[in-house]
Amino acid sequence: MPFTLTMPKLTPTMEGGTIVKWHKKEGDEVKSGDLLFEVATDKATVEHEALDGGFLRKILIPEGGEAVVNQAIAIFTESKGESIEGYQPDGEKKEEVPAEEGEKPEAAAPKPVASGMSQVNFPIEPPLENYTFEFDTEMKERLAASPLAKKLAKEKGVDLTSIKGSGPDGRVMSRDLDMGQPSLPANFGTGQKPTAKPGSYTEAPISPMRKAIGAKLQASKTFIPHFYVQQDIDVEPMITLRSQLKEGGIKVTFNDFIMRAAALALKEHPHINSGFDVVGNKIARFQTIDIAVAVSIAEGLITPIVRNVDYKNLGQISSEVKHLATLAKEGRLQPEQYRGGSFTVSNLGMFGIHDFQAIINPPQVSILSVGGMRDCPVVKDGEVVPGKRMMLSLSSDHRVVDGADAAKFIVSIQKFLENPSILLI
Repeated sequence: MPFTLTMPKLTPTMEGGTIVKWHKKEGDEVKSGDLLFEVATDKATVEHEALDGGFLRKILIPEGGEAVVNQAIAIFTESKGESIEGYQPDGEKKEEVPAEEGEKPEAAAPKPVASGMSQVNFPIEPPLENYTFEFDTEMKERLAASPLAKKLAKEKGVDLTSIKGSGPDGRVMSRDLDMGQPSLPANFGTGQKPTAKPGSYTEAPISPMRKAIGAKLQASKTFIPHFYVQQDIDVEPMITLRSQLKEGGIKVTFNDFIMRAAALALKEHPHINSGFDVVGNKIARFQTIDIAVAVSIAEGLITPIVRNVDYKNLGQISSEVKHLATLAKEGRLQPEQYRGGSFTVSNLGMFGIHDFQAIINPPQVSILSVGGMRDCPVVKDGEVVPGKRMMLSLSSDHRVVDGADAAKFIVSIQKFLENPSILLI
């Protein structure tokens, strides 16, 4: 008899997914354990193996299509020639907004992010229909110029709008086009006209991961009272130590130093190593230091976690971060590798960013933003000398962390990074 395959819940936070690839086609026999399809979830692309055997008779959600958890995505039968005519698949369906006859259905209103609040709609303006590009050929025709000047300009390929006329009221004369004239201005640009209407745009679907990122960070910025502290630190000692380690065949990144320094600072200031439970209205004091590191991938941002960082040396931290970053970029992170964490480090220094303030990664209460290293003048022993500095910014949840707590924490990180030999212990 026919039976329905519904979208499985492949991660704890998954609400839906996009079918990336079907590994079986309609009519194929499917055995238990066969790779059936790949789905892009809110965190990664996951392979799904068939739990039951049968024959795939109809694919309801094609490649590139989206489905919510428990929505029907395919129809199976136990035998090959069994009819599926009239069979109604089980499972949930996507919510649709009914429309009056002859009208196009309108998009459903965004779901509220919390009781009493909803997402404000900021509509995209349509492209301008009646717009004329100012600097077009018609303007050149209207330009005050003598007939001979227009003829010579056309023969020589000179843009008359770039010529300053010497005739009455700025009229361009033939003498103004004398190529030997030293004051003749350059003819900038190609003179091509744009073909797209101002405000034209194309639309791209939002991936499940991007939807999850948007929802989480919007809620974080909306409901968590952020505050920020910054500290500019001297990175010359860290640069020197890294070069010395490299000479000894030990390769670590500056971010590895920062991870280790953050772990030791969290050990000194356990108040920062906390979470906030909104439902229970309680503070969670984490007993282990598990640092999430922000990794940029094609679909968005994900934060794999290095566990017990305070117990690991620079080399171990470096190796684990590289391994997790590789898994993230390949979409192979397991839920336990990105769920949880007690603190987050976000580093945009490699992009040349001076400083920034990151949004807190809830339920954590703090996140460290790392800017790029820069050359700047500094005062040492009463003299202005060349130096290298780096800006650190700490974003914190004021429900849990006070300004003094944040200040002491970031000063501790400064201590470790400006005396990096401590990080080797």
